[in-house]
Amino acid sequence: MGEGEAASAPIEDYALLSDGRTAALVSRAGSIDWLCAPRLDSASLFGALLGGVEQGHWTLRPEDPDATAIRRYDGDTFCLVTRWETADGVAEVTEWMPIVPSGDDRPGAGQAAPEPEPARSEPEPAKSEPARSEPEPETSEAPERPTGDHAGMAETAPGERADVIRRITGIRGTVRFVQELRIRFDYARALPWIHQTGSAPAPQITATAGPDAVVVRGAALRPSGHSHTGEITVGEGETADLVLTWFPSYRRTPDPLDVDASLRRTAAWWREWAAGIAHSGPQHEAVRRSLLILRALTNRDTGGIAAAATTSLPEDFGGVRNWDYRYVWLRDAALTLEALLAHGLADEARAWRDWLVRAVAGDPADVQIMYGLAGERELIEREMPSLPGYAASAPVRIGNDAARQYQADVIGEVMVTLAAARRAGLAESARSWSLQRLLLGHVEELLDRPDNGMWEIRGDPQFFTHSRVMLWAAFDRGVRAVEEEGARGPVERWRQVRDRLRAEVDEFGVHHGWFVQHRGTDEVDASLLLIPRTGFCAPDDPRMLATVERIEQTLVHDGLVNRYRTGTGVDGLPGGEHTFLACSFWLVEQYAVTGREVEARRLMDRLCGLRNDVGMLSEEYDPVGRRQVGNTPQAFSHLSLVRAADALAAGRHRKR
Repeated sequence: MGEGEAASAPIEDYALLSDGRTAALVSRAGSIDWLCAPRLDSASLFGALLGGVEQGHWTLRPEDPDATAIRRYDGDTFCLVTRWETADGVAEVTEWMPIVPSGDDRPGAGQAAPEPEPARSEPEPAKSEPARSEPEPETSEAPERPTGDHAGMAETAPGERADVIRRITGIRGTVRFVQELRIRFDYARALPWIHQTGSAPAPQITATAGPDAVVVRGAALRPSGHSHTGEITVGEGETADLVLTWFPSYRRTPDPLDVDASLRRTAAWWREWAAGIAHSGPQHEAVRRSLLILRALTNRDTGGIAAAATTSLPEDFGGVRNWDYRYVWLRDAALTLEALLAHGLADEARAWRDWLVRAVAGDPADVQIMYGLAGERELIEREMPSLPGYAASAPVRIGNDAARQYQADVIGEVMVTLAAARRAGLAESARSWSLQRLLLGHVEELLDRPDNGMWEIRGDPQFFTHSRVMLWAAFDRGVRAVEEEGARGPVERWRQVRDRLRAEVDEFGVHHGWFVQHRGTDEVDASLLLIPRTGFCAPDDPRMLATVERIEQTLVHDGLVNRYRTGTGVDGLPGGEHTFLACSFWLVEQYAVTGREVEARRLMDRLCGLRNDVGMLSEEYDPVGRRQVGNTPQAFSHLSLVRAADALAAGRHRKR
């Protein structure tokens, strides 16, 4: 790979590695082009996904330029197996991020402490300013003492490291692999010092810049321009292990892992979790993989569920619709929990419920629509010019100003999910019902305030119909908790607010017989497909059927669904976007519950066919370019796939 050559591949070419804290994206060409450590929302050390090789990558592939690759996950795990075939032989590369035990680290176990009364959450230590770096001494002339020998440094704790292991196994003949390593900390702003800190038979190099350090073990690497390169040859039955470990530079270098034990433990961890999935029905494999992806996006320490593993993969190639999705949207997380609950995965519901109580503790007026993975509130959006952007789509953004928006639907999503959790047998904790009462009191004070809607428009706030319906759902769940489950609350006042919201939607949210995007327009919006889920109306309500027809006329392109018409100016942004995968799955669900089973199955089959070779979906799809678009893997897409499959299964059951 030459200097200046773009490293980022088509979005659908990437596979995910996960340790439940962070994730790496590996291309079909064997290049890890995205890795943040130690969490998904930390600064990157490989950033080629959002630029080129200069932003950092780690490539491992056969030297033969004509080598072909077929890849798969090892069953219900995130251990990726790539089978390379060359003119001289066949070899497999198995890649994984080890699950390093830390306390009660069972699959699905909520790691959070019992609900303390939290103080206002602070952001994690900033990495926005790079350490001062001298001209890059890529490798010192003489070996130096291993950094782990430095006196005064504390040991690296299990949660303070992130590892990536790449095991090469010879299958037939001989295969010569080449690797190229370029580490760029702090979103490619920090040029590390790199030293040889080991020698044969245990070669290793260590890279350090500011608070970050990486040690790479397993094969000799030599400086080559602004990167390190090396070669490894394996014959039949031989193995070679390459291990990269991120750790805080102020800690001792972590001990090497037992690679065999790590592979067994990591694979067993994922399989044990997946064994708890309860599902039988259409698209069984796609549903299981989607649930696994949702688990991979859930931080196993905090319970926070990220919307995606990436930032700034564009919704419009070459455009400015590039957002950071590595945070916890209350809406997305709530919908994810509904999908997990529906398949017997209640531990995650408990962990997220506890996360929610901690994250929003304090004055309900301070509730945000999104938080950091541990409940951090400060998500200031800023541009990162050190990352040129995927396919020249700039700016790259870190943080997300949508955290400051008022999105009226969010509390409704939370209330609906917590009600579903109660029905699934998750008892309210000492503080969770008190929190829900406070949230209802807060949104009651804001009833007459327009909002930015679930699509986070950056234009003028509106009275979005979907938002008003979700407010109705919030008070409806409050009323039902009192009436049906014996909870305590001002039920008469909640009932009055609920009835007022229904009357308002009936009067202002319907035009020409269909539900409209917001008050004062006749435009439709794909979020309207979610209305029947709340119980506001039946799926075959004449207004819903008219809404579906209008969506088919104005938002469906090449059989897939857009969120809304971008040319109306409601979102306040230039340019357009592509069809939104979650919305297309919502249409499958609507078809399935209104008797249009043939159309539902046809669309579902097409959508599942858009997954890449390892089952991943991004946010959007370009039917003209036939490629995935937007951040990946996208929780919204995968949870909507699960819901659509469930609707198809329910339709089949009703038919029988």
